[in-house]
Amino acid sequence: MRGDRVIVFARAPRLGAVKRRLARGIGAMAALRFYRRQLAATLREAARDGRWRAVLAATPDRARARWPRRLPVLPQGGGDLGARMARALGRHRRAVLVGSDIPGLSRGDIAAAFRALGRADAVFGPAEDGGYWLVGLGPRRPAHPFRAVRWSSEHALGDTLANFQGRRVALLRTLRDVDTAADLHAIGDMR
Repeated sequence: MRGDRVIVFARAPRLGAVKRRLARGIGAMAALRFYRRQLAATLREAARDGRWRAVLAATPDRARARWPRRLPVLPQGGGDLGARMARALGRHRRAVLVGSDIPGLSRGDIAAAFRALGRADAVFGPAEDGGYWLVGLGPRRPAHPFRAVRWSSEHALGDTLANFQGRRVALLRTLRDVDTAADLHAIGDMR
């Protein structure tokens, strides 16, 4: 797995620029505190295993941020979420991409994703809201893995899976990502 990469997608931690839907329910400062805490936890899990290398894919591209962990930082580039994810994953033969708002994420989940890529062309970590918290791609991938995906909807995973017809796909456990105050309440973290 030495050539494997874990890509953590993150937005520069700035007041009013992160977790806007969450901020509508708990306030911008509380949303920023949650985001910083969760980003630090995600980076810790992604970077603490020698079987892969972790990188941070950041937006905005020229953000000068104080990241909670020293990792190589790459720009996400332009385009919608799918274009940015495809570009980040396309840099590597085998890679797993995770977001920064999944409180249950562990390095065991990342290891499971790479194990799944040993027998599948793609792996997804389904989210309770119909999206996904992890996507991993091996060398045999569609040209446009994220075409026509209705992002931030209950259709995101289903739309993406439609692009993988004819390929072997593995699914990991279902987790909850945190987009709203209701999500935060559901995981029991109301700080």
